[in-house]
Amino acid sequence: MYEWIKALHIIAVISWMAGMLYLPRLFVYHCEAEVGSKQSETFKVMERRLLKAIINPAMIVTWLAGLYLAWAGHWYLSGWFHAKFTLVLIMSGIHGFLSRCVRDFAADKNQRSQKFYRIINEIPTLLMVLIVLLVVIKPF
Repeated sequence: MYEWIKALHIIAVISWMAGMLYLPRLFVYHCEAEVGSKQSETFKVMERRLLKAIINPAMIVTWLAGLYLAWAGHWYLSGWFHAKFTLVLIMSGIHGFLSRCVRDFAADKNQRSQKFYRIINEIPTLLMVLIVLLVVIKPF
């Protein structure tokens, strides 16, 4: 059963990261759209659907499967796991922030620039790289 849960975890992580990397990109383009325009309304639908249908469920499955793997594999005793867990908590915080941004765009209350979203788009990438390195190399 462990290997099946691990496969599910990897699939969920890939889905979560795909959404986490794409959503800020949508925000960059949404910033260019005039408030109330058809383009802006289309971005609102895309952002909401991406968050609700892909990113949120993928994060939940990632967490549930990951916690099972940590428990079943006794990884919670390892130093690398504690570092990974901290980075996943930060990633979850970024997820929450992006969820807030979706609500702001939906209410036409975005106050941030394209440049901000271009920069914020790099944070999940950096976290993902560090998490993968910790899992594969297990440095401590």
